[in-house]
Amino acid sequence: MIFLRRLVQLLTLVVQSGWWGVAPSPTDEGALRSGHGEHGEPGHQEPHKDTYSTFASEFLESRHLSDDGYPFPTAPPVDPFARIKVVDCGVTKGCIRYGKPGCDAETCDYFLSYRRIGTDVEYEMSADTDGWVAVGFSSDKKMGGDDVMGCVHDDNGRVRIHHFYNVGQWAKEIKRNPARDEEGIFDNNRVTCRFKRPLYVPREETLVDLHLSWYYLFAWGPAIQGSITRHDIDNPPVSDRMVSIYKYEDLFMPSTAYQTFNSPLCLLLIVALTFYLLMGTP
Repeated sequence: MIFLRRLVQLLTLVVQSGWWGVAPSPTDEGALRSGHGEHGEPGHQEPHKDTYSTFASEFLESRHLSDDGYPFPTAPPVDPFARIKVVDCGVTKGCIRYGKPGCDAETCDYFLSYRRIGTDVEYEMSADTDGWVAVGFSSDKKMGGDDVMGCVHDDNGRVRIHHFYNVGQWAKEIKRNPARDEEGIFDNNRVTCRFKRPLYVPREETLVDLHLSWYYLFAWGPAIQGSITRHDIDNPPVSDRMVSIYKYEDLFMPSTAYQTFNSPLCLLLIVALTFYLLMGTP
């Protein structure tokens, strides 16, 4: 029915525009008589291209109208993902960085930020991976029985927020997902995301109350067809102390490579070697 209605509209426009050589109505005041004007002067005739242009414009306008004659709605523009601002760390939000000293949200092995917004907590996560990045809330620094939020890069290039629960070393996805206002991007071989979840929730095994302090577990790794696999490192980093979302800190945790050089034993060996080289051998 819609196709027939469109066809009738098009035929009506063709007839009204005078296309296909259909003569104008003799009752029209502007009608031409034998190619002459009212007093026998040659009548003015519009070029064929102008007639066609009028028909084409009316046809295009009709294509963008609904059956009721109203314009079709257009989709709103999509806002680009806002980059994570590290200048706000320790001021208006708390941040935890893992990697090279001085790294930021785009260069750390792992980055996490948190801040309160009304009755929600907003989290931002980023990791050097093409698969997934996650944060777990633990009471004992160990994996097992933990509420986990993860951002997963799927095969379609999208980054989606998932809710997991650690059963031992295995993460089980939970259908009840408290995340909202989800955003995510995969760029420069990094998975980055932002989401909110309620500060207070009904007491449940797989969902913790964020107004309490928890140890934060940090993990990231590859994904296969949108499903997470084992994390990249054998012993994922854990926050040194319980994190409170009411206290905005900017914490840095050196990655394994930098922890080696910062250990007291390593520093002692460096001092001993330097002293030996300066004194020389006998």
